[in-house]
Amino acid sequence: MKKILLLVLVLVVLGVALVSWMFLGSATRFKEPKKNLYISSTAATKQAVLDSLKKNHIIKNSAVFGWLADRMKYWQKIKPGKYEISKGSSPMKIIRMLRNGQQAPVDLVITKLRTKADLSRLVGNKLETDSAEMMAYLNNTDSLKAFNKVPEQALTIVLPDTYRFFWNTAPQNVYKKLADESKKFWTFERTQKAIELGLTPEQVYILASIVDEETNASSEKGTIASVYLNRINKKMPLQADPTIRFALNDFTIKRIYGDHLNTPSPYNTYRNTGLPPGPICTPSRKTIDAVLNRPVTDYLYFVADSSFNGTHVFSANYREHMQKARAYQQAFKRRFAAN
Repeated sequence: MKKILLLVLVLVVLGVALVSWMFLGSATRFKEPKKNLYISSTAATKQAVLDSLKKNHIIKNSAVFGWLADRMKYWQKIKPGKYEISKGSSPMKIIRMLRNGQQAPVDLVITKLRTKADLSRLVGNKLETDSAEMMAYLNNTDSLKAFNKVPEQALTIVLPDTYRFFWNTAPQNVYKKLADESKKFWTFERTQKAIELGLTPEQVYILASIVDEETNASSEKGTIASVYLNRINKKMPLQADPTIRFALNDFTIKRIYGDHLNTPSPYNTYRNTGLPPGPICTPSRKTIDAVLNRPVTDYLYFVADSSFNGTHVFSANYREHMQKARAYQQAFKRRFAAN
């Protein structure tokens, strides 16, 4: 009798150990430290989850996982998203994480973008929504109305930075987060400075986008902004070469020539006066502040410095400007001939 009881006890202990090993031991079969599981919003089903776990070699035994998930009532609470599964995780730990919707965040790093298509591709590459959905949202007048934007100015809320989202964030929520950050940036003080320039925050952003494309030298961004503001006040065309590249949708063009200047586009600042209808890139916060804090000058012209140091020289009248322009052209020819 004692032997039978001992045998039963051993079997019970072994059974408990086996169950503990199956449910609390390592369930993963990958060698990497972590692997991602993506659960689509359009296919958040039991079979889709099990297929993904199997296809991506995430768990060892899908039958055990499925059985335990049934008991933990996970299949009634499937939450779409990106989930980061660590090597050695148990079935119970994985199921709890999935059931609680403990997603791994996705960092959307926005640097300089030039078009709505650029933003849409970036979002489509990092999040569940595809680029076409994001583009459709940015071009939807009704959707943007809630943010007091029109499609041409959709990017004026985008400040280069790192933004954290869940993988299954919808386009409208992506845009809302960008808009919320923009709202924080446009403090009362900044808004007042824009008003003093006779511009709206959107117009300051558009001007900053041109300045950002004109130069990488932070020290002269404010001065370049002053040139364009002086031209606006005198009803002169901005004649900004970067706007021609944008109008042509060709950012590889190095030098703008006569044919380029005839491009029929509202972004052609040689043919049209005032600011273009929208930004030509996503300028940095520093460039926006450089516009808001621009020095007061009488400059109306600028040309690349003939020393080729990446900066520009400025002039208040056309005669002086042409002298500096010729000096640059001669230096360019000498440099080109030497090469």
